Amino acid sequence: MAKAGTAAFAPQGSKEGTNNNTDVASDVKPLMGNEAIARGVWEAGVRVASAYPGTPSTEILENVARFPEQDIKAEWATNEKVALDVAIGASFAGVRAFVAMKHVGLNVASDSLMSMTYIGVNGGLVLVVCDDPGIHSSQNEQDTRLLARLAMVPVLEPSDAQEALDFVKQGYDISEQFDTPVIVRSTTRLSHTRSLVRVGERVVPISKGFVDNITKNVMVPSHARIRHPRLIERERDLAEFFNSSDLNRWERGGTEYGIITCGISYSYVKEVASDASVLKLGASYPLAEALITEFCESVDRVLVIEELEPVIEETVRKLGFEVEGKSLFPRVGEFSPSVVREGLVSAGLLPVAKSAPGLSPEPLARPPVLCSGCPHTSSYMALRAINARVAGDIGCYTLAAIEPLKAIDTCVAMGSSIGNAVGMYKAGTENRPIVATIGDSTFIHAGIPPLIDAVYSRADITVLLLDNHTTAMTGGQDHAGTGVNLRGKQTERVDFEQLIHSLGVKWVRKVDSYNLGNLYKCLQDAVRHKGVSVIISDRPCVLDPVKIKGTSFTVRAESCVGCQSCMNLGCPALSWSGELYDGHNKVEINQLECMGCSLCAQVCPSDAIYLPTEE
Repeated sequence: MAKAGTAAFAPQGSKEGTNNNTDVASDVKPLMGNEAIARGVWEAGVRVASAYPGTPSTEILENVARFPEQDIKAEWATNEKVALDVAIGASFAGVRAFVAMKHVGLNVASDSLMSMTYIGVNGGLVLVVCDDPGIHSSQNEQDTRLLARLAMVPVLEPSDAQEALDFVKQGYDISEQFDTPVIVRSTTRLSHTRSLVRVGERVVPISKGFVDNITKNVMVPSHARIRHPRLIERERDLAEFFNSSDLNRWERGGTEYGIITCGISYSYVKEVASDASVLKLGASYPLAEALITEFCESVDRVLVIEELEPVIEETVRKLGFEVEGKSLFPRVGEFSPSVVREGLVSAGLLPVAKSAPGLSPEPLARPPVLCSGCPHTSSYMALRAINARVAGDIGCYTLAAIEPLKAIDTCVAMGSSIGNAVGMYKAGTENRPIVATIGDSTFIHAGIPPLIDAVYSRADITVLLLDNHTTAMTGGQDHAGTGVNLRGKQTERVDFEQLIHSLGVKWVRKVDSYNLGNLYKCLQDAVRHKGVSVIISDRPCVLDPVKIKGTSFTVRAESCVGCQSCMNLGCPALSWSGELYDGHNKVEINQLECMGCSLCAQVCPSDAIYLPTEE
């Protein structure tokens, strides 16, 4: 396999960057997994990078964008499929290309991936897909290796930040050698854990330019029939390559039992069973079956420790070996040293640990809530007031499904809310107003096609577009509706009102989210309109990209009657004082938390909440 920087990959030139991520080669830095991935992208000579933000992958492209623009063209795409298509286009043009996403984003991009695996690559193409075991910030728990196996795309699994950098670079070599896209699979723990990483120089392969080859580049049925057998042959060649690749490492120990593992689970295995014989698989698809066979034959007992699905375990079993895996280690949730230890204890391979005496504190229950001053709060108060059937979507506002707002009835996937609302209307079983709520970034991501469908099918629904001018849930990234790109430069901005009108929606209104009276009236008018109506609830996020804090409100204790109207906002700045006045528990406002949005003052029936400047 040719390495970057050899005769096969003559450098166009190495450039030193302008920030801490691009210092002198061979320096050692403490990097998060996502930062190391970004560094690997830069060192590999990538010229085009694209992504849609999604935890735990978001920081990858943010860190790529810290490298000079003349080195890498980096952009936020409108969704993951667009991001992959941009990277595919760059690969067609002969340069190395990169795309990052979380596991559910690969679902969105899979249509293009399933064709690109047949086509192959011109410039190297690597996808980093970050899974979320334990479902810390996702709507499901999904194992990317299963989708990669369906697409027949090789998967590399780093176990620490150093490997995250190295595997990205090796991924490009594999991509170009075997004419295939490559997936590097990360997980939440790897993406967000920091460790020391030795960094290197950037080496840019010479671009091949666009290569005219219709039977390879154009996937019509007759061409696909030719390419499919080659895809199967490629899978066989990759498996043979991985049998001798240093991506897989056999660490010899005792022969009583052996552990096959991959990814972050390897770190837990080494912490808990440091003397065991371990086969660490850096490539989890296609699997190095000859190497696995040799390893299994060298030990008396075989265990597989892998997060989520039994991908490796099933292969070992098909090779004819008795293997223990999901009978000892869970198929759901995130692994940890304690999870691995418990599995090995239950297998009789480790002694039961003595419990150390000490305190067993009970964690304080702290349900998630919208931020103080969140502009989405008023919209869901209004929806609750009109007793609407609400189809929700993916974003911060999904928190409105729980108390105290409790105004969302469904949430499926990015952009599903409008289509769900259309289906509810078509079913004809609802006698309540049907409303779909969707954020600005989510609307651009996947909400436009279902809105077209709603107009086309003449659905009688209302769409509440919650425009807070950012992609707030993943940390405040810009998108096409903000008019600012990944590098903070001004660009063209989508005008939501014009766009929605152009789709055929006749009734469109924009309202200030903090104007409760106008918002309530506008919503009542919208649901009375026959056909599709759209309200754009417009107010920037109070935290991203900058914190917006007005003068804090306060409470006249003598006027407060303890009615709880303001407490129903669920605002973290509001709490009960614990003091009784005239037999009533009173509300107080945390002056540091209050953003000055005025919603509590607007709902207070006794005029007990006021600005100090009003006195």
